[in-house]
Amino acid sequence: MRYRKSVARCARAVSSVWFLVGAVVAGAGEVRTIGSIERLDPSFDQLVPPDAQIEVLGEGFEWSEGPVWVPARQTLLFSDIPRNRIMAWRENQGVSVFRESSGYTGQEKFAGSEPGTNGLVLDAQGRLVMCCHGDRAVRRLEADGSLTTLADRYQGRRFNSPNDLVYRRNGDLYFTDPPYGLPEGLEGPQSELGWCGVFRLSADGTVTLLTKSLTRPNGIGFSPDERTLYVAQSDPQAALWMAFPVRDDGTLGDGRVFFDATRWVGERKGLPDGMAVDPAGNVWATGPGGVLVFDPAGKLLGRLDTGEATANCTFGEDGRTLFITADMYLCRVRTLVRRSP
Repeated sequence: MRYRKSVARCARAVSSVWFLVGAVVAGAGEVRTIGSIERLDPSFDQLVPPDAQIEVLGEGFEWSEGPVWVPARQTLLFSDIPRNRIMAWRENQGVSVFRESSGYTGQEKFAGSEPGTNGLVLDAQGRLVMCCHGDRAVRRLEADGSLTTLADRYQGRRFNSPNDLVYRRNGDLYFTDPPYGLPEGLEGPQSELGWCGVFRLSADGTVTLLTKSLTRPNGIGFSPDERTLYVAQSDPQAALWMAFPVRDDGTLGDGRVFFDATRWVGERKGLPDGMAVDPAGNVWATGPGGVLVFDPAGKLLGRLDTGEATANCTFGEDGRTLFITADMYLCRVRTLVRRSP
């Protein structure tokens, strides 16, 4: 989701390059809670226990995004986009800076407000792969700390600003490309595509356009069987999640509206953004009012209402802990979801 001042107050390889820069910015003291949990269907009680709370693990970020759990380090990484940093949280250690100049590595001052990384993911080898707003590229962090550009163009034209990404089990990487990292958006001189797309980076390095039917594609995730690709659209005029059938060759069929939240825009903070899909196929999607929890058919079961515009979420620790990035906060909720096999 685009950071706005008016909204916000706005593996082995990873282990080998683990370095902390600067002081701890949020300690591991007494945990406080924010927001509330709204139960809309009895089945929600099978996913979130009655005594669950939204715990604050860290705060004071400009706009937190893109969380990913790193099992080898028992650590969560996440982006602070405006500050161009990747942060690290670990139990009993709090939050520290993991990497500076994470999404924009240029020498000149970045002209916009969103230079940093957004979505983060681990590849099959445990290496960190990043959506880099300012550099308009998908990049991988190598064992020696260097960066490898995996994709930065489609048909010779630079991407807008890759936003979120997810791996398919065959090694193909699917990612969205809205204009939020462009200082002047699609209408500015930096825009080379002139539209927003959902792309696939195949294991052989080929970039394929899957669809450009969405005005603001954002969060992205697969169903457990990888036959459906969910894509959030963070357009306030059409704030919704789409479900696309995935063909045998990895391309997408015609999408259908999975859930439309446009009616809540302006009433509840946030827009459709990042998501996590649990092993049973339930979709935990950030949007108006926090994290909205849907069953595989698109029925809204409940809401984790942080009280803030909520950017993204991911499962980590024992597989039942949901980490949430919400504006200035990093939070977690202990759930009852079935662990991954």
